[in-house]
Amino acid sequence: MSLKDSLIAEIEQESKNTKKMMERVPEDKFDWQPHVKSMTVKALASHIATLSGMAGFVVKSDYLDFKEGKLKRPEINSKADLIKAVEESTRETIDALKSANDEDLNKSWVMRMGDYVILNAPKSAAIRTMCLNHLYHHRAQLGVYLRLLDIPIPGMYGPSADDRA
Repeated sequence: MSLKDSLIAEIEQESKNTKKMMERVPEDKFDWQPHVKSMTVKALASHIATLSGMAGFVVKSDYLDFKEGKLKRPEINSKADLIKAVEESTRETIDALKSANDEDLNKSWVMRMGDYVILNAPKSAAIRTMCLNHLYHHRAQLGVYLRLLDIPIPGMYGPSADDRA
């Protein structure tokens, strides 16, 4: 299996899990945050939805400079908006990967803030670390938010304790 096909398979599977989490996000708690330094539910869920498309951005670009403001952020006002954003950004990522080859994925990609370099790695490594692992980290964080709000957590890789209850 090629590198791109492996990434596509993982992204397709994980998008199902991400959508399961988004389906549990309570719209009436969009402004809730567990701590003053934490993101709100809406900000965190929106970030996750945006991260679903980040791998496609990496494939199609050579760098991201946060000072340039290149990233598109969807307008999120409902749970339906979150799910739509995950679906659309996942589709964009898969389309970008389908047009790539291993040579493309081995090209260097840079994430920076002006002159400060955050990451300089092959695109495949950037996709793994700054896109997929980053998404999974925040998806787990959203699970903690849901637990604190006493909302049942969906199983990701088998049933959750809430699925068995």
